[in-house]
Amino acid sequence: LNRNVLSAMADPTTNSKDVEMKETEEQKKEEADEQQQSKKDKDPITFLDVRELMWQVERSVSDKEPRFMFRAVRSLHVLRKRINNNVLRAIISAYYPQSSAKVRDALLQYLDEPMETEYQFRPRSKTATSVVLPELDILLHLMVVQYLLDKGPDLLEKARECSDALMQKLETHNRRTMDVLGAKCYFYHSRAHELLGRLADIRSFLHFRLRTATLCHDENGQAMILNLLLRNYLHYNLYDQAGKLVSKSSFPESAGNSEMAKYFYYLGRIKAIHLDYTEAYQHLVQAIRKAPQHSAVGFKQISNKFAIVVQLLLGEIPDRATFREPILRKPLVPYFQLTQAVRNGDLGLFSEVLENYGKQFQLEHTYTLIIRLRHNVIKTAVRMISLSYSRISLVNVAEKLRLDSVEDVEYIVAKAIKDGVIEASIDHEMGSMQSKENSDIYFTKEPQEAFHQRILFSLDLYTQSVKAMRYPPKAYKKDLETAEKRREREQQDMELAKEMAEEEDEDFS
Repeated sequence: LNRNVLSAMADPTTNSKDVEMKETEEQKKEEADEQQQSKKDKDPITFLDVRELMWQVERSVSDKEPRFMFRAVRSLHVLRKRINNNVLRAIISAYYPQSSAKVRDALLQYLDEPMETEYQFRPRSKTATSVVLPELDILLHLMVVQYLLDKGPDLLEKARECSDALMQKLETHNRRTMDVLGAKCYFYHSRAHELLGRLADIRSFLHFRLRTATLCHDENGQAMILNLLLRNYLHYNLYDQAGKLVSKSSFPESAGNSEMAKYFYYLGRIKAIHLDYTEAYQHLVQAIRKAPQHSAVGFKQISNKFAIVVQLLLGEIPDRATFREPILRKPLVPYFQLTQAVRNGDLGLFSEVLENYGKQFQLEHTYTLIIRLRHNVIKTAVRMISLSYSRISLVNVAEKLRLDSVEDVEYIVAKAIKDGVIEASIDHEMGSMQSKENSDIYFTKEPQEAFHQRILFSLDLYTQSVKAMRYPPKAYKKDLETAEKRREREQQDMELAKEMAEEEDEDFS
C-alpha cells in the first residue's frame, strides 16, 4: 500500500489521465443514451401527428370538404422523414379491426419485425372500429410505399409490388373524396417503376387511368397522370408521341401550381425540340414562375438551364442576374461559359465548353439543343466581323471563324445576308465581303417588335396572375346576412313604416 501511495505521489499525471479517460467514456455513454432516448421520445410524437392526419382525412370525408384532404396530403410530405418502421406498425396494427386482418397482414408483411412498444389509437369516428374507411386504407398503404422507397435500392422491388397492390385497391373504388390521395398514389407508383427502369411497363395503365379520370372529372388525377405520361415519353426521348398527347388532351385549369409548373416545363421541352423556341421560352418562364419559392431547387435549376439555352437559340442573351442567384450560381457555370461563347461569337470557346461539359449536358438532356447553338455562334461572329470591317476577304473570315473551307464561309455569309443578320454583299471575283453603311435602327421595325413582345409578356403575366388567385372557402357568405338578421331588419322596417303612418295620420288629423 505504501508503495502504491508513493508511486501515485511520484507520478500525479497518471491519475489525472485516468480520471479524464473515465470522464470521456461516461460522456460518450450519456450521449448515446440521450440519442436512444430522443429516438424513443420522437416516435410517440410522430404517432400522434399521424393520428391527427388521419382525423383530418376522416373530417374531409364526413364533411365533404376537400380542403382538409389537401391539408392532410401536405402534412404527409412533412411527416415522411419522421415516419419509421415502428410508427407504421403501430398505426397499422392499432387502426385495422379484426375483421380486416387480411388487409392488415398484407401491409405488415412489407415491414420489418414487430416493435417492442405499443401505442394507443382511438379513432375519432364511431364507425372506424368496425368499418375500414377506404380513404384511410389508401393513406396507410401510400405511407408504406413511401417508406419502402426511402429505404434505398434494396427494397425497390418490394416497393413496386406494394404500389401494384395499391393500384388494384384504387381501381375497386370510385369515390370523389379519394381523388387527391389517388393522384399521389399514381405519382409514387410511377416513381417506383422509374427507379427500377421500367417506366415503359406502366404506360398503357396510365393511359387507361387518364381516360377514366377525364370521364369522372377527376381534375387532380387528370393533371397528375398527364404529367406522368409526358415524363414517361420524355424519359425515352419520344417527343413526337408526347406532342401528340398534348395536342389531343387538355390540362385542367384548376390544377395546383406544382402540377401546372411541371406541365409547362414538359411543354417547353417539347416545343424546343420541335423548333418552336418562342413558345418554348414562354412555357419555361411560366414553369419557373409557378415553382415554389423556398423549395424545389432541382426543378428551378433544370428549368433555368433549358430557359437559358432556348433564349440563346432565340438570339437573345440571358440576364446576368440569373447566374448570380445563390441556388443557381454553381449549377449554371457551364451555361454561363456557353453564353459567353455565343455572345462573343467564339467558336473555340464553344468547342471547349462542349468538350469539357458534354457528358453533363447529355445527362441534363440539353445537349441536342446546345449543338444547334453552333449556327448562332457563327452568326454572331459574322455580325461582329461585318461591324468591324468594311471590306474583308473570305480567307480572313475563315481564319477568324476557325474554319478550313472558304466555300463553307461563303455559304455562311450568304445565308447571313439572306436572313438579314448582316447588311453586306459578296464579291465573288475578288473573294471578299463588303459591308454596307449602318442605318439607324429606329428607322426599322425592331423597336416596334421589341415593344410588342413586352406588351404580350405583360398581358400574359396579368392573365396568369388572375387565374392563380385563390379565395378562402365560402368567403362570399361574409357579406350576406343571416335569416335572423333579415327578420330583425324587416321587423324594424315595419315598425318604422307604422310610426311614419301614425305620424301622417296625426298630421292629417
